[in-house]
Amino acid sequence: MTATGHATMSFDEAAGQTRTGDVWLFRGRSTADRAIRAFTNSPVNHVGMVIALENLPPLLWHAELGRTIPDVWAGLTHRGTQLHRLIDAAGQWHHRYGQEAWMRQIDIEVTTEMEDAIIMTVSELDGRTFPATRPLATGWIKGRVKRNAGLEQLFCAEVVAVTYERMGLLDTKQPPNWYDPGKFWSGSRLKLNGATLGPEVAVCDIPPFVMKPERTINTP
Repeated sequence: MTATGHATMSFDEAAGQTRTGDVWLFRGRSTADRAIRAFTNSPVNHVGMVIALENLPPLLWHAELGRTIPDVWAGLTHRGTQLHRLIDAAGQWHHRYGQEAWMRQIDIEVTTEMEDAIIMTVSELDGRTFPATRPLATGWIKGRVKRNAGLEQLFCAEVVAVTYERMGLLDTKQPPNWYDPGKFWSGSRLKLNGATLGPEVAVCDIPPFVMKPERTINTP
């Protein structure tokens, strides 16, 4: 157990157990990290969703400003919505960005229909830009008053929310920009359709990101 009372698991253990639909959450100490948490009133500043497809290592579907890690869908590096190998993303966020990491596991078996919805969502949204500070703030404020800001630019929590919606796990009564990373933390008591997310498990012993040959899953 950690000092905060969370169970602890090594990255290798967590990566071996994580499955499609799980969320990974991150919290850092930089000025930008603290600003995001203060602005959104969240205990964490980043969230991504795991996609664990057959014969592939677990992947993290999220949005970020960095463009160091090759996107396994597009086969190149870019900012915005990205699909990364989980080991690469976690290593980058932990070692380069100085973030703590947690995993929350979903308690359902993801169906073939859900997987199809995920792939269609990645196909549509991969490469969408990450909003700059002003559009990010504007989009979040619109979300507070339930005004949809559109999907041209996506913050990390919006990526997870849209994907959950298309999997049938979230109702569409809230626009995607209503969600922030903290909504996926246990204290928020996020209500999913026919599923729940388990408690946070702190992930330790995360290996650093090492550049490897690109591998895409987007067939020609």
